[in-house]
Amino acid sequence: MTNIDETVKMLTDAESVIIVPGYGLAVAKGQYPLKDMVDSLVKAGKKVRFAIHPVAGRMPGQLNVLLAEAGVPYDIVEEMEEINDDFNDTDVVLVIGANDTVNSAAEDDPNSQIAGMPVMRVWKAKQVIVMKRSLAAGYAG
Repeated sequence: MTNIDETVKMLTDAESVIIVPGYGLAVAKGQYPLKDMVDSLVKAGKKVRFAIHPVAGRMPGQLNVLLAEAGVPYDIVEEMEEINDDFNDTDVVLVIGANDTVNSAAEDDPNSQIAGMPVMRVWKAKQVIVMKRSLAAGYAG
């Protein structure tokens, strides 16, 4: 487990950060404080982008709308197909309430409920922090 101080240090030391938001971000109404954090990181010279999975949230486009409402610039919000190959060159990934969209079981476990679903390959980044609002199983179990 990673604590707040370790997370802050990772973000401070990082040059590139990708944020993968999901339904948990929407439920927590976390887009506004997240936008403030992104502004701080960008001001500190970090490259920050958002990676949007096609089925993130409860309906297509939900995360794009939430980020737009918070004032996140469109040019740092990318779809999975645009950004999935960039995780290799990413220092820190923050997964916020999007655990199923980054679950490697979709590729590795043919018996998984999400087998074959395209996923964000966050595990290729140098560091990944997964934030989940509860310890309950997601869609994938």
